[in-house]
Amino acid sequence: MLTWMLGTDGDWVITIARIVLGVVFFAHGAQMALGWFGGSGLQSTVRVFRETLRIPAPLAVLAVATEFVGGLGLIVGLLSRVAALGIAVVMSVALVAVHRRFGFFMNWYGEKQGHGIEYHVLVLAIALAVMIKGGGSFSLDQVLYQHVSTQDGVALGMGTGRGQ
Repeated sequence: MLTWMLGTDGDWVITIARIVLGVVFFAHGAQMALGWFGGSGLQSTVRVFRETLRIPAPLAVLAVATEFVGGLGLIVGLLSRVAALGIAVVMSVALVAVHRRFGFFMNWYGEKQGHGIEYHVLVLAIALAVMIKGGGSFSLDQVLYQHVSTQDGVALGMGTGRGQ
């Protein structure tokens, strides 16, 4: 199981996707958790989740933590598949609970009440790619996988087929 979670190859394309997804979600999570980048901070975020969306406070905190910590994990490539899965779950809930009623397109011109699901669909596609391929090159996953593989006596590249 550990080798599957960490296993990856040196794919540069997935590395770029992983880092971009990580930066976006770290910044968004920092807005909600810490009030950085013009955000409202954790207390206000939890209040909005509870009062407007009817999401319990513990789940709201978990969603914020998933975006913030998952974003950091994706940036450095640590447990990339797990981080991408967490972000995919949060985005799926946001898509279903909030944004689907506003249609497909974002509200670029402020003419509608809310934003549609197009952003969420893109995030889900990128997260799925990271879940399938792993962290790619320049990831802690790759370094840890190589270490675990040699410690277990598994030849590099064996086990999951993702070690090279």
